[in-house]
Amino acid sequence: MRTGTRLGIDVGKARIGIARCDPHGMLATPVETVTRDHEGTADLTRIGAIADELDVIEFVVGLPLNMQGKATPSTEDAREFAQAIARMHPQRSVRLVDERLSTVTAQAQLHQTGRNTKKSRSVIDQAAAVIILQQALDAERAQDRAPGTAVMADD
Repeated sequence: MRTGTRLGIDVGKARIGIARCDPHGMLATPVETVTRDHEGTADLTRIGAIADELDVIEFVVGLPLNMQGKATPSTEDAREFAQAIARMHPQRSVRLVDERLSTVTAQAQLHQTGRNTKKSRSVIDQAAAVIILQQALDAERAQDRAPGTAVMADD
């Protein structure tokens, strides 16, 4: 298992959920929800500031595939966002990991705690980022290799 703090990122059309792990890669925890900036780079800049503050070694971006493992419009959006992160922050690696059902799982977990889905959207985004990152950490630990697929800035 590699050491170093990673950021988990759940890319949505309106919001981006952010989670982090401890330097030993054991446990993912929520950080914040960033408003998506389709017109500029405020979202990427904020994510970079979080990464700098936490001394992050890697970004783990959720790749939303359908249940058959095929791409959707959201899949391409996540890929483009991951590439934008890679271009803007070339000193850190970026990895895309399968995130099927992360938001559904996050909603179910919050519902079990009595939280209203509509009023908890930003919390759901963070919870989905936690699930994405925790699954990536668990996969890396089990397989003894970095999870998902590396993203290059020029892809």
